[in-house]
Amino acid sequence: MKALLLIVGVLSLAIGGLWIGQGAGYIAWPSESFMINQSEWAYYGAALAIFGLVLVALSRR
Repeated sequence: MKALLLIVGVLSLAIGGLWIGQGAGYIAWPSESFMINQSEWAYYGAALAIFGLVLVALSRR
């Protein structure tokens, strides 16, 4: 169970970071993405990254 929490947490952190970068306009990949320069996606990414951090912390207990 701890390994699953860690894997899902790390994936959530990575995807959240991508969403933050795209929403803020720092990452323009893929170029046809609808999330580029859309600030709400930066907020969604931040929420997902925080969720990932919580899962990683729970996996380390």
